[in-house]
Amino acid sequence: MRSAPLGEDMAENFSRSEQAYQKILEGIREGTLKPGSRIKESDIADWLNFSRTPVREALKRLEASGLLVVAPYSGMQIAKLGYQEVMELYYMREVLESSAAGLAARHASDAEIYSLNEIMGKYEAAKSPAEQARHNRLFHNGIYHAAHNRYLLKSLNSLRDSMALLGKTTYEVPGRAEAVVKEHRAIHESIANRDVEKAQQVAALHIREAQKARIQLMGDELDDYQQ
Repeated sequence: MRSAPLGEDMAENFSRSEQAYQKILEGIREGTLKPGSRIKESDIADWLNFSRTPVREALKRLEASGLLVVAPYSGMQIAKLGYQEVMELYYMREVLESSAAGLAARHASDAEIYSLNEIMGKYEAAKSPAEQARHNRLFHNGIYHAAHNRYLLKSLNSLRDSMALLGKTTYEVPGRAEAVVKEHRAIHESIANRDVEKAQQVAALHIREAQKARIQLMGDELDDYQQ
């Protein structure tokens, strides 16, 4: 039996590595892999039913992105964000996402604007916080791409991956899911109207409101821990 060419082997390894990266990221986002928990290459390989090589590559990439850290005497762990790090993350979200919304108001195609509207409809029909969070990510991802700036997109994708470390979705905060509907509508309307300044303003406000909800959620979790 003829072996696959070297190039095909490398492409398959890259594909597997990307799959492993996304699966681990999803595990962090959904709480299967919790911040502070230890990560072993062999366990992840067994969990994903992958060989160790693509898993090792995915773990190196996650470490380089700051999602994994090497702790003394404990090995590799899921990174755990402190309060200040969370605030810094939301600050950068406001800066980058308001820029993306402004650029989308300039450059989005009619098809991209229509797609954002379709995603909003799915968000509004969602029945659970997890489903709402998934459609929220799709909405924001649509804006990132509609901005048509590859360097901004790269920065936003990196930031989005770091958001997985936040844990619970803010849609568990009472009233937040309903407020997001209005905020998304305002962002979409300003992009559709090609109003660059308004798009930046409402996108920045959206992130600030999300930050307030995150602070409330963090406070509630601390109260639960202390009780």
